[in-house]
Formats: sequence, C-alpha cells, structure tokens
Amino acid sequence: MNKNKLSARDVFSSKFGVIAAAAGSAVGLGNIWKFPYITGVYGGAAFLFVYLGFIALIGLPVMLSELSIGRKSRSNVFGAFKNLAPGSPWKFVGMLGVAAAVMILAFYGVVAGWSIDYVVKAVTDNFATRSPNEMEAMFVNFIESPVSPVLYQLLFMLMTMAIVIIGVKDGIEKYAKFLMPLLVVIIIVLCLRSVTLDGASEGLKFLFNPDFSKLTADGILSALGHAFFSLSLGMGTLVTYGSYIDEKNNISVTALQVTIADTVIALLAGIAIFPAVFAFGIEPSSGPGLVFITLPNVFQQMPGGFFFSILFFLLLTVAALTSSISILEVVVAYFREELNLKRNFSTILATVMISIIGIFCSLSMGVLKEYTLFGLNFFDLLDWISANILLPLGGLFISLFVGWFLGRKKMEEELAKGASVVSWLLSVFIFLVKFIAPGAIAIVFLHGLGVFNFG
Repeated sequence: MNKNKLSARDVFSSKFGVIAAAAGSAVGLGNIWKFPYITGVYGGAAFLFVYLGFIALIGLPVMLSELSIGRKSRSNVFGAFKNLAPGSPWKFVGMLGVAAAVMILAFYGVVAGWSIDYVVKAVTDNFATRSPNEMEAMFVNFIESPVSPVLYQLLFMLMTMAIVIIGVKDGIEKYAKFLMPLLVVIIIVLCLRSVTLDGASEGLKFLFNPDFSKLTADGILSALGHAFFSLSLGMGTLVTYGSYIDEKNNISVTALQVTIADTVIALLAGIAIFPAVFAFGIEPSSGPGLVFITLPNVFQQMPGGFFFSILFFLLLTVAALTSSISILEVVVAYFREELNLKRNFSTILATVMISIIGIFCSLSMGVLKEYTLFGLNFFDLLDWISANILLPLGGLFISLFVGWFLGRKKMEEELAKGASVVSWLLSVFIFLVKFIAPGAIAIVFLHGLGVFNFG
C-alpha cells in the first residue's frame, strides 16, 4: 500500500534535499531574533546546557515521531492520522496542524514582509545618519501604514507560492538546496565581521559565559519551550515532509542532523548579532526591536555597515522563506489529498486564503489596532493561539500517538527502513515519547494558558 502511494506522490530525490528542506523548516525568524537573546538573558552557557538537554529529551524524539508518522502514512498531516488510526478521533490531531499552519503563516508572512522592506531600505542606504529614535519612528510608522506592509506581505506570499506550486522535488527541494547553503554562507560572513569589531568580546560573554544565577525557573521554562518550538514541531510541517521521504532514507539520522543544524544556526545568529551590538555600546533587546531598530543603528556605525546591513536583512528574508514554504505545503497537501484538488489550484487557494488573513494581521498594527480580543490585536491573537494552544496540543498528541497508539513494534518497523535499529536506543525513544515529552509539553501548555506560573 505504501509503495503504491509513494509511486503516486512526489518525493525528495536526495538525502541532502531532505535535510535542507527539513532544516529550512526549522530555521526561521525565531532563531535569529529570539534564541540568541534569551540565551544571554538567562545565563549564556548555563541556559545553553539546559536547552541542549531539552532538545535531546524532547525536541529530537518528537521530530523523529513526526517524520515517522509522515513516512509511514504517505499522507498529509490530516490524512496521516486518518490512515494510521482509521475510524478514531486521532484525525483531529491533524486538523490542529492544518489550523496552526494557516494561523502561523498569516502573521509570519507579515513579519517576513517587513524583512523585505528592510532589504530595500538597506540597499537604498536608508539607515544612514538616522538616530536611534529616528530608527524607532521609522519602524513604527512603517508597520502602522495601511499600504506598504500589506504590499510587502503579499510579495513574500507570492515568493512562497512560486516555490510551492512547482512541486516537492522541483520546487521545495530544489530551492531549499540553494537557500540553505546561501543562509549559512551569509551568517558566517556576518559572524566574521561581528567578532572582528573592537569590543566584540562583551557580546560573546553575554552569549556564552555560564552564569547559573541568571538561570531562573522562567529561564528553564523558556529553554523547554524554545527547544520544542524552534524545531517547527506540532504544526504538521515535519509530518508532511516525512511523507515525501524515501524509505531508503535513515530518518533517525535525518532528525539528528536537522536538530544540530537548527541549533548551530541559532548560535551563529547570536555570534553575528551580539558582538556587534555590544561593540557599539547599544543595549540589546528581543524581537522586532532588536532586528528592525537596534541592528540598523549598529550597521550605520559599523565600518562596511552598508554591505552588512544588506546581507543581514537578506539573511532574515531567506530564513523566513525556508520556513514559509514548509508551512504553506502543509495546507496545500491537505487541499490536494483530502479535497482532491490539483497542486496549482491548491497552492493558489491556500495562498489567497492565508494572505487575506495576513492582511488583517498587518492592519491590526495600525488602522485596526483599536479592535482587540482579550486585550490582543488580531496579529497577537493568532500568535498566542498558535504558540500556546495549537502547537503544544499538536506536539502532546503526536507524542502520545507514537508512544501509546503506534507503539514499539510499529515504530521499530518504520525506523528499520534504511537503517538498523539499536534496541536500547529504541527503548529510550519509546520511553521519552511515552512519558517525558508529554509531561514536559503539558507543562509548557499549562504555563502558556496561565494555569500555573512556573516562573
């Protein structure tokens, strides 16, 4: 049955293509503007040690679970659970993934549009001679505009659509194999420039000096949450990509390689950003403030800053694009296989639908910012629902599905394809997805809902 499905579906053509696509899905905006900052705030190497532990205990097992579900079912995220557990409510776990993909790409496309605008600003030397206050005013005026951010968001969605519409092998894989090496080259060049600045050592200390006094309960929880969310778990992307992986591929090794790539790129982003920030005595911040206000101020003071500002915002756009194509493919695969629509129409339909929702996200920063629900504008509401409800629930149920429904025997059969299975490692994996990952994700879920304040 799986062989028939495989012959009828597009598949990744090479091991490098699988790794590039899956790593591209995991590497996104959060690697560049969130991970380096929270690493420094919560004790540098102390935080990093805890984070890597959570990656090994939770991130890697859940990623391997998602890839296994996808390859075993040869289906989209909804169809995967429907095929593997026919007639059961498990299929609704797949719907959580589809819903999360729609919501996330709606607001993600808005922020990615900002990065394109800043590529243009960098090329036209728009940061020159501006003070920090002027940088902030420029950013606020831009995101509150009812026109420009929407146009850039639509441009980014068209770029994403143009890749996905071509297909898995000729579109997603082909461009991932180009974009991921490009991303790595850009980030290494930025790192080399950053660490050679006078005063850069303070930024490296911020990132890597172990300070366990800063590793609070809230820091440990941040490490746990970021270990899960950084790898794009719970939103159906890896289940969908897993369904395109050939049976000769060792998905255990693939999961490990993708996890390492994601973590290394996040660390490189920190090395590229914080030595430069500290070299010019600027207080680091997190999120959009770091990327769109602080860093342009750094670049305009840096020797060669014109060139490096272009490179950085190009890096940001590439990172966003490698993630967005994986998220869009979740919805496209669902439309194709569950609604029996052709790829071209499915891609256009998904892009238009998500773009319309994204327009409201963008406008909620400006003309619609007075309209809120639970104190959140539309952009922040979608962000909160996806991050605090859909992704944790998706990851929780995926762990339970693999650990308790599929079980050891079926997982051993799947993991044995393209590899030999080490019995004790399989036992550890099953234990983690049965007990450790669900418990840890439940903690993140309850904390996100405000049921408990673990900080």
